Amino acid sequence: MTVLLLIAVGALAGTLGAMLGIGGGIVLVPALVLGFDIPVEQAIPASLMCVVASSCSAAAGYVHKHLSDIRLGLSLELATVMGAIAGGMVAAMVAPAMVAVVFGLFTLYVALQMLLLRSPRQEPAAMDDYAPANYPLGISGSFVAGGLSSLLGVGGGPLKVPLMAYGMHVPFKVASATSNLMIGVTGAASVAAYALRGHLKLALVSPLVVGVLGGAYVGSRLMPRVPTAVLKRLFAVVLLVVAGQMLWKGGEGLWPSILK
Repeated sequence: MTVLLLIAVGALAGTLGAMLGIGGGIVLVPALVLGFDIPVEQAIPASLMCVVASSCSAAAGYVHKHLSDIRLGLSLELATVMGAIAGGMVAAMVAPAMVAVVFGLFTLYVALQMLLLRSPRQEPAAMDDYAPANYPLGISGSFVAGGLSSLLGVGGGPLKVPLMAYGMHVPFKVASATSNLMIGVTGAASVAAYALRGHLKLALVSPLVVGVLGGAYVGSRLMPRVPTAVLKRLFAVVLLVVAGQMLWKGGEGLWPSILK
């Protein structure tokens, strides 16, 4: 029964991850920690492996449909990988409860950004009819996204999608598709440090990856057909729920130490 539940959770995470460009880690980490009582230090590398699987499944379809901006993705990914390596080194020194609080605050910020901010311009009717702007912002933000990927197991997508959509004026669907292209590389760079420390549990990862691969295939087929406004609201709602859960979990871990 547990294996079937893990496959189902993986399928949900893969579908949402492929549609929104977040890789599914934003769903998997709290689901594993809160629903299956998996330690954070094991949930994060399992999530990162699923991010790689989701990227492999979804990115090929987006490239075929010309939704991914390959040039932009390659430009940002170098900074992202450097941030992921730095974050992997820092992760060993951070308490799991603190990681959960940072995760919650981060997702809350992104959710409020998606709900309250509006695109600075109308998105073009044709996906090729745009030019990315603010490359320095994109590169520095990608470095931070890579660090968060290692610390939080989210693949950097929850930061890179709004970064590209709002900071670089990239159409939301192109930002999501391009993020899917990048997060696999980021996740692979991030998970190495956890694997070396023995935190990567293949018995946990295997059923999750099965579900994620199927879900990512479905999500990549749905995303081009779903209106952009619906995708943005779905993105924000998912993050709000996750933020509340992780802040509660992290608070439970930190509160006793604060009282001492």
